[in-house]
Amino acid sequence: MNIRPANGRVRNLHRVLGLILVLPFVAWAVTGFIFFVKPGYADAYEILAPKTYPIADSVAFAPDSSWLQIRCFRSVLGKHLIAKTAEGWKHFNVETLKPWERPPDDQIRKLVLDAVAGKKERYGTDVRVVGDSITTETGIAISLDWESMTLSQQGADTELIDVLYRIHYLQWTGIGFIDKIAGVVGLVLVLVLAGLGIRLSFRKQIPH
Repeated sequence: MNIRPANGRVRNLHRVLGLILVLPFVAWAVTGFIFFVKPGYADAYEILAPKTYPIADSVAFAPDSSWLQIRCFRSVLGKHLIAKTAEGWKHFNVETLKPWERPPDDQIRKLVLDAVAGKKERYGTDVRVVGDSITTETGIAISLDWESMTLSQQGADTELIDVLYRIHYLQWTGIGFIDKIAGVVGLVLVLVLAGLGIRLSFRKQIPH
């Protein structure tokens, strides 16, 4: 019984699958190494927060029974009361307990400049605020959630790492269901490739 033709077909299939998976394997290896070493991660994902100051005088207020959690602190703009409710975070004026609406752009600029002070290598020394858009002179985009009084930042390095993440997990098209299918197909092909390799390794060789 001659099994060499079948063995040849297995080898050819193994070779074809290997060529198909060259690009994903290279992408996995390169991005996996980057994720292991994490170059530039500290700056790219730096946690940015408003600078806080001690509250010199006492603060007295009667908290609402619906508040689940509260934070009281002072920033360069004054004293803030942040309360967590069933609907999310709410920002109140400490003195009146009335909602504190988002202030004008110049006040937001003052708050952000205070938060990034001393970090000019990444953020520079100036900030441009136009409505909800906050951009530093170095091109870093900053987002402010006024209700929870939190800041986040994203630069070109953050975007690059996010792209590498999508490459690593085969999220190449940006279309969810297609990327999921591609991921499943890729994993199946890897298993088939491994199975064919094992089969070739243990298959008895027929002497010429």
